[in-house]
Amino acid sequence: MASNSFGNVFKFTTWGESHGKAIGVVIDGCPAGIAITDADINAALALRAPGRNPYTSPRTESDKAEILSGVFEGKTTGTPIGILIPNRDADSSKYEPIKSMLRPGHANYTYLEKYGIFDYRGGGRSSARETAGRVAAGAIAKKLLEHHSIQVLAYIKQISTIEATIAASRFDTLHTLTYDSPLFCPDADATATMTALIEKAKTEGDSLGGVVEFMALSVPAGLGDPIYQKLEANLAFAMMSLPASKGFEIGSGFGSVTMPGSEHNDPFISDSDDVKTTTNYAGGILGGITTGMPIVGRVAFKPTSSIMKPQQTVTTTGESASFQLPVGSRHDPCVAIRAVPIVEAMVAIVLADALLLNRCARQ
Repeated sequence: MASNSFGNVFKFTTWGESHGKAIGVVIDGCPAGIAITDADINAALALRAPGRNPYTSPRTESDKAEILSGVFEGKTTGTPIGILIPNRDADSSKYEPIKSMLRPGHANYTYLEKYGIFDYRGGGRSSARETAGRVAAGAIAKKLLEHHSIQVLAYIKQISTIEATIAASRFDTLHTLTYDSPLFCPDADATATMTALIEKAKTEGDSLGGVVEFMALSVPAGLGDPIYQKLEANLAFAMMSLPASKGFEIGSGFGSVTMPGSEHNDPFISDSDDVKTTTNYAGGILGGITTGMPIVGRVAFKPTSSIMKPQQTVTTTGESASFQLPVGSRHDPCVAIRAVPIVEAMVAIVLADALLLNRCARQ
């Protein structure tokens, strides 16, 4: 299997399967001298981990990572950083009764067609368990961004038909509201309604989709490389590589088609020694290069494919069958919730990579 790596200079490779002995990540291209510890990695992983509340999978992975290489006396050395994350709560028994069935909405069929073999235990490599390695890499990327005073945040914007109202506020306030919410949603009223919808879906054996919005503040102008390394293209690549992602937009996104150019164009103004725009429909990027305005985008996630309702399918030998998850199966009723820290990590990684690439732009 190829394509297990992401990035140009700040580059990471993840490895491992959902129900294997461990998963992990190797980060290459990270500059020396960045302070990082196991505790920093584990704090980030705790936000992504299952079992945090009733609205995520009850699988209780503690996700205690161990840095194996690339860090000496609490600082990166510039060499590859190896991180190991053991799988401690994998229960493969629930997958034995359904191993010969093509699970609706899952990658069983496509993996079998491509490779002729598929690890049915939790989805193997196709499982969102792989994203723990991305969050670990993102924790290091955020440390690099801190040196440039760049702040990154993601949060739930919408679950099903309920959309949050995100009030303009200081970054630290928005960050606190987001991570105080069980759904990573900074709108308390919307959180309450979303929670009720999730509870209803769980009771009915169903699932819901959602939208994660992200922002990056204090990003300098000039990051991103045309033509095939446009920053929004790399962000789209990052987000659409996530499990269950089905849509991406930057700035006004698909809403821009309803606006005339006279409204959508962001007028430039002088602000002290900087050039800014009065609006930000471009989402902080023009021509694939950052403008210095906040980067804002959204990622749509489909409803969780694993549901308790019976579904029609076929077996691996092509026979019609009724598919139903075994009692006791553990799945997220809305994968968008746990996608929030993963989206945040991938934004940080894309920006860290762009910062390092930008060193080659000019003298």
